[in-house]
Amino acid sequence: MGSWPDELDKALARCANGDRAALRQIFDLEAARLIAVAERIVRRRDLAEEVVQEAFIRIWTHAHQYAPERGSARGWIYAIVRNRALNLLRDGRREQTVEEVETLREVDQVDEIMAAWHRLDRESRLRDCLGALDDIKRRGILMAYVGGYTHGEIAGRLGIPLGTAKSWIRRGLLALRECMA
Repeated sequence: MGSWPDELDKALARCANGDRAALRQIFDLEAARLIAVAERIVRRRDLAEEVVQEAFIRIWTHAHQYAPERGSARGWIYAIVRNRALNLLRDGRREQTVEEVETLREVDQVDEIMAAWHRLDRESRLRDCLGALDDIKRRGILMAYVGGYTHGEIAGRLGIPLGTAKSWIRRGLLALRECMA
């Protein structure tokens, strides 16, 4: 039996030729790790499994596009999973009932995050500098650095595009740095 990366290369080539057993081989070799990667991104096991399922459909239908000279088979497969997971976050695809439950939890979390800002010493320079920011930028920064939210989660919770969330947080941090100096 060849090395593991060689097995993935060969399996992808066989998938491109319509060999379903090759797809099963890739699944057996990588599925557990792919679910773990997806779960780190989407933070829910059920969504991670959905991501990996969609990724395997894409692997099956696009195996002919894999080019070994451009990177490893494993890298190509993991990139598909990562992109699917990020797309899921960007699209905000969630079941309605789960969304409702998470909204209730989110209200509590946002209240806790904002309470952290209010608990800062009234004479604190950080409190003054945060207070000088636009409300939305302050919320974004607090959600990222107090709540540990990703940019994608912040964008979803604030109802803004991902790029906008990133820009606001970056600009807010620059303003904070300038204010604190």
